Parts: sequence; structure tokens; C-alpha cells
Amino acid sequence: MSQPNHGAKRVRVILVDDHRIVRRGLARLLAAEGDIEVVGEAEDGVAALALLGSPDLTEPPHVALVDVHMPRMDGTELLGHLAECHPGVAAVVLTSFDEDEHLFACLRAGAKGYLLKDAEPEEVAESVRRAARGESVLLGHAAERMIANLAGAASSGPTPEPAPASPQSDSHGLTDREWDVVRLIGTGASNREVARTLFLSEGTVRNHVTNALRKLDLRDRTALALWFTSWESGQQR
Repeated sequence: MSQPNHGAKRVRVILVDDHRIVRRGLARLLAAEGDIEVVGEAEDGVAALALLGSPDLTEPPHVALVDVHMPRMDGTELLGHLAECHPGVAAVVLTSFDEDEHLFACLRAGAKGYLLKDAEPEEVAESVRRAARGESVLLGHAAERMIANLAGAASSGPTPEPAPASPQSDSHGLTDREWDVVRLIGTGASNREVARTLFLSEGTVRNHVTNALRKLDLRDRTALALWFTSWESGQQR
């Protein structure tokens, strides 16, 4: 547990997650810090907005810890509402999803930070404090991917073009990230190598491969590599 500053004001937090056990665990973790107070909980974005508008909440929170995937209103949509209607509440995303599309979508929507649920308790508590001070919070893989994205943008000019995709990619239904994975699989990269290159977990890479196989109606990653080689040859003609 990190050492709180007892001379500082207590940081008020609301927890927004559709799993009660997660909210209960976070509440205990943050209460142990001494300078952080959980003032409310909500199971999704709709409930969070109702909580923020409730007279029972005598003082607005400084920080909202928000999950990404929730029923009725997910985290990304909630972030937009918070930025528009509750700009004084700093939103920090705490999720198990480490895909780039979630990270950048949340940051674009107004999140002050993005943490994974395997973060250390001290990291979560310090992230809450930093967000309450108006600072941005990116740790671990999220920071690495942001740096890599900025470095890529800087090296390719102010308006980098996305990597070429199949003109039929819309009909294939592959996302941009799935295309990234397919290209690397086509070069013979292993899941570990793909994960390292794209700053993803191996589990996330496996999910993308599975989705690509299903969308392309292919049997295995060998067939996927052959499919990409064939597509690439057609592009070069």
C-alpha cells in the first residue's frame, strides 16, 4: 500500500463496473489508502449518469474508475457524456481489454488514463490521485503503445496513411487490428512475435487470429498465411 498524504484532501471516487465483485474489491483496495473515498458505485454508464445526477451524492466525485464493456451504456459512450456534462470528473478506464482500438477510443472520448485490471493495487491508487490532480495516467503496455503510435506518426509525417488493406476488407469484415495480425501471420510470425510487435498480449493475438479465421472461413493459421500471401501477390500485380 502506498503512503497517503494525510494533509491532502480526500479524493472522492465512483466505481463503474458491471461486476459487483470487482467493485467490492476496488472499494476495499481504495478505502485502505486512507486518502481515497469511494462515494458511489454503478453497474453501467446509465446508472453512473443517474448517480451523478442524484441528490444523494452531496459532493461530486473527483474521479470515475470506468470499465469498457458494460450493458446498456459502455465505458466509451459514458466517457463522452462525462466530458460533456461532468467535466470536473476525471475518468480513468480500468479494464481487462488491452487492444489498441479500445485504448485510443477511450482516450479520444476524454479518458485521463487507461489501466489494465492486472495493475498493482498501488498503481491503481496512485493513478486515482494523479487523475484527481488533472494529470494523465498511462502505465505498462498502454504507455508503450501510445509511445509507439506517436513515434510512428512522427516518422511518417503529420498525416500518416494507414497500412494498405484489401479493397475487399469491408466485405471480409476484418478490423484494422485483425489486418495487422494477419499481415504478420503472413510473414511467418508466431503469436509471441505478433504480440511483441503490436504490444498486445498473446491471448489477444489468439483472439484476433480466431476472428480472422472465422471471417475468412479458413481452417487454421497455415491457411491464413497462404491466404494473405495470395492476396499480397494479387495486390502487387
